[in-house]
Amino acid sequence: MDTNQLFPKGDKAPANYFTGDVSVNILVPKDETGTFAIGDVQFEPGCRTNWHTHPAGQILLVTAGKGYYQEKGQAARTIQKGDVVVIPNGVVHWHGAAADSPLTHIAITNFKDGVNAAWLEPVSEEEYTALS
Repeated sequence: MDTNQLFPKGDKAPANYFTGDVSVNILVPKDETGTFAIGDVQFEPGCRTNWHTHPAGQILLVTAGKGYYQEKGQAARTIQKGDVVVIPNGVVHWHGAAADSPLTHIAITNFKDGVNAAWLEPVSEEEYTALS
């Protein structure tokens, strides 16, 4: 385990929702006591989510590295250790690591009617490389 990481690396994230080497360690699964799940997500440099939405929102707590968060139609913003990103319900967005840095964040994802995300198309190489 990288000594700079708070939690051990999790399982490989599904390739149909992520580009590159991304792992997810579910720290708190959704159960009968809550309407959310909490996961530690580790992105290798250049790796990222697809565009997606959350029907009941999400909060990202960046714990290591540097990356990007972008809402559809808006400029991407740089995120780094110590940043908090609050993602409103239904906003199309993506997040991931910078090309030259890994990124780790804690994702607190709410559920609505048993659903926590609606996955869309991948972020294109053209969209991603335009950031650097």
